[in-house]
Amino acid sequence: MKKFTVFLLALCAYSLSAQVDTAKDRQVITQFFGKQAKVRYIYQAALSPDGKSVAWSADGEGGVRIHVASVSQPDRTRIITALPSAGGTANESEPQWSPDGSAIAFLSDAQTHRQAQVFVADAATGALITKQPLSRLDGYASHLKWSPDGKYLSVLYVEKASREPSPMAPENKAVGLIDSSIHRDIQRVAIINRTTGESQQVTPAQLYIFEYDWSPDSRKLAVTAAAPPGDDNWYIARLYQQSITEKEPTLVYKPSMQIALPRWSPDGKHIAFIEGLMSDQGGTGGEIFVVSSDRKEDLQNLTPGRNSTPSWFTWMPDGNMIFSEFVGGSISINKLNVPNRSVQQLSAADESMRAGNEETSASVAVNKTSLTFAYIRTSWTMYPEVWAGNLKKLTQVTHLNASIEKPALRPENIRWQNGKQTVQGWLLPPAGYNPSKKYPMLVCVHGGPAWITTPSWSAPDFNSTVYPQLGYFVFFPNPRGSYGQGERFTLANRRDWGFGDLQDILSGVDTLIRSYPVDSSRVGIYGWSYGGASSMFAVTQTRKFRAAVAGAGAADWLSYYGQNSIDKWMKFYFGASPYDDPEAYRKCSAMTYIKNAKTPTLVLVGERDGEAPPPQSLQFWHALKELNVPTQLMIYADEGHSFNKFENMIDVSVRTLEWFNTHMK
Repeated sequence: MKKFTVFLLALCAYSLSAQVDTAKDRQVITQFFGKQAKVRYIYQAALSPDGKSVAWSADGEGGVRIHVASVSQPDRTRIITALPSAGGTANESEPQWSPDGSAIAFLSDAQTHRQAQVFVADAATGALITKQPLSRLDGYASHLKWSPDGKYLSVLYVEKASREPSPMAPENKAVGLIDSSIHRDIQRVAIINRTTGESQQVTPAQLYIFEYDWSPDSRKLAVTAAAPPGDDNWYIARLYQQSITEKEPTLVYKPSMQIALPRWSPDGKHIAFIEGLMSDQGGTGGEIFVVSSDRKEDLQNLTPGRNSTPSWFTWMPDGNMIFSEFVGGSISINKLNVPNRSVQQLSAADESMRAGNEETSASVAVNKTSLTFAYIRTSWTMYPEVWAGNLKKLTQVTHLNASIEKPALRPENIRWQNGKQTVQGWLLPPAGYNPSKKYPMLVCVHGGPAWITTPSWSAPDFNSTVYPQLGYFVFFPNPRGSYGQGERFTLANRRDWGFGDLQDILSGVDTLIRSYPVDSSRVGIYGWSYGGASSMFAVTQTRKFRAAVAGAGAADWLSYYGQNSIDKWMKFYFGASPYDDPEAYRKCSAMTYIKNAKTPTLVLVGERDGEAPPPQSLQFWHALKELNVPTQLMIYADEGHSFNKFENMIDVSVRTLEWFNTHMK
């Protein structure tokens, strides 16, 4: 709760009067952010092996806390903590049940300020088994797991990390010998002996590990890995086996696209993973493949040709799978019969879900008669809570946000045709709108492009769910290149950014203008990352948009290739480097058509953004300024691709609203 209190205080201190036209708007925004400040986030949910109990981490007094409850009696909750006494402050996360269900391991910085260590608690009582941490880590640790035999705990570990190992985090300052600086953080797998506390890094220093899984016999790891730097080379990661007693890994598979979620089969004979065109680390989507761990069998696609996007899976003891997927703009949980490839849908909902580090993940326990699930549910009108049980009858385990007034939104799932292509999106109408009146509309383009907008109470980057309360329709299209309609749909905007995808969006706008009381003369476009680049490109192609806001965008793909920290993704979308095929990059760059731009455009970016470096925003802003197009540029100090400072998040939302209020009257 502490960070949200800071958020609210920052809002109160911020001078809204200079940013918003009316007192009513100021009041609505204040109330909206005040409400959000009260929402308690939930980060993980993990079922015990027998499916009878669930542990989760969530915002609480003094930081993030771990709770445990019985699925059948969720009101009886206990806290597990490494704090020596009540009233302290700590961030405690990633609860992981031991294979026999007797203990819960977790990460906590309670005894080493801002340095996570591994602790183990008795699952029945919540008491620490040892008062001191099991580990002695000095760096960034995440992805805590038990070995199947219960003898080891393991983490992804960056020793003496200079920054959070994520392309979304602020980049280090680019000074000194750059060749050395970009290779200094190496993420490896560290294993810790549960009995002695002895630890070792079992993957080689020249290999950056992204994800891993233990083999059933606890002797090996399956890892996705590449040479450093990690932010960039995730796009060319390969699948390896790593013995915990040998120095060098064995290559298992070299993919043609991106891979994620390596998972050993229960018998240890196969490793499954998701492969597909992915534009962002952590934004998993594609098709589920399996390869034999001894490399003697051919690669098999278990979900070929689906009109949906598998995004997470887990093996069942019988060798079949449970997987979740994006379907349109919604989610589905399914059972996959591995031998015959048949799929049975178990659940479908217009919401978002997660249980761990992966989007759309769930915690699953298997007993003799049924499956038990646990995950965090949220939607346009539902704040995050943990639910558990049989999918036909889930029980709400937590009620952390029950007292907070639910979002007053009336979402509509929209489908339309652009030529032969069916496209999906979400529409949030203005609160209490009168069908006999006309209203302005904002088009919010998601990041990616290989990503998707699904129902969530807090739309990322701009907090877009506040705008319907201020008289705007808000439209979230999922155009070609997005997840939700199969791999072919995701692949459809390669070498075509700004053309087919923009036509999908414009077609959707026309559909809504015909079907809803949208004022066609007051339509704006905005977005972050891919959405920011799309906004830049759109204003050079069409006059349909009255105003635009481009957050963390890219204006010139030719120069962007040499400026950003993740250029490896570009060859998968453009087919070659700009040095070999400059025309492919020039064709899709906003700067190629910049003299067509007439739309007032606000440009926003973080000072230390490695994914969308500030020079891209500077170049676009400079051109508009010289061409006498109304524009402003705001660079946020020390922010990366994803913002951390709440006063800056507030400024993005309010500044965006002020821009549209000013230029769409």
